[in-house]
Amino acid sequence: MDTLKCPECFAPVAPEDRFCEACGRNLLVRRTPLGGPTGPAQASCILCGSPDIDDEDYCTQCGRHQPSARDRVEYTLGAVSGVSDRGKRRARNEDSMAFGHVAGKGVAAVVCDGVASSERAEQASQAAADAAVDVLLNALIDTADPEQAMVDAVAASCFAVEQLVENEPLEAGGRGVAPSCTFVSVLVTETTATIGWVGDSRAYWLSDEGSKQLTTDDTWAAQLVAEGVLTEEQARTDRRAHVLSRWIGADAGRVVPQVATLQPTSPGVFLLCSDGLHNYRPQPEDLQPLLPCGPEEFVKVALEAGGHDNITVVLVPFAPAS
Repeated sequence: MDTLKCPECFAPVAPEDRFCEACGRNLLVRRTPLGGPTGPAQASCILCGSPDIDDEDYCTQCGRHQPSARDRVEYTLGAVSGVSDRGKRRARNEDSMAFGHVAGKGVAAVVCDGVASSERAEQASQAAADAAVDVLLNALIDTADPEQAMVDAVAASCFAVEQLVENEPLEAGGRGVAPSCTFVSVLVTETTATIGWVGDSRAYWLSDEGSKQLTTDDTWAAQLVAEGVLTEEQARTDRRAHVLSRWIGADAGRVVPQVATLQPTSPGVFLLCSDGLHNYRPQPEDLQPLLPCGPEEFVKVALEAGGHDNITVVLVPFAPAS
């Protein structure tokens, strides 16, 4: 029989242990790596095979820049899975995802899409996702109110992104745009699911009993459609369609997420995604048939449709408590 080990320090642990005696890690909690993937995608140069890669991911032998580990990210924790892909047109992947679960309590997942026109967008999205998922996992441990936890998670994300400016100020003379990102998250227990969002990353409920979009985009276009100024078709084709009306960033002011709580009565899957997917497949009935193949299939569909943006998909299954 294989010896169980702490995922943090690899010290031996027993099945009944709640904490690692060596490092103190809570063994009931598992989450994706803090900080996400870093460095090049592989240890040796893709052109000459040299292992000498510098801190900026250039081969010191032939000068070739190496693909980033962020270009394609895949995580699986139990039944929860996610894929994030750079796409075909972007120079780097500015999307981030983070998720985790607390044994016997539930699951928390976050997707953030870095605003491409802002500084250090990929750092903003990763910092926001990491900060939020930690707050949500702690809320599961403490059995805290999920809607308040979602508000607290966004506040933690805002603070984390603001710290990027504190620690590394923008260029002198006011050039550049403060690091910014969108946010969507789900906090799932045995009986309920709470969704929180800021911006145009989306959450969907996909089920054989009926699928639906759970979020409304915080964009210029969505606002005008809601006010009856534009039709949905007019909004989709307008060049300002993706201009955000709310976001997370040092220049965003006080941000409070939109929050919704559901109590599904049938099995299904919560899908979180960046606009790299829903730009091509916006309707829930077009997404539901892809479920059996996992998040890889959703990303593949977006890539085959053009892959103009980064694409991130996280799937969180839900089965109501009997």
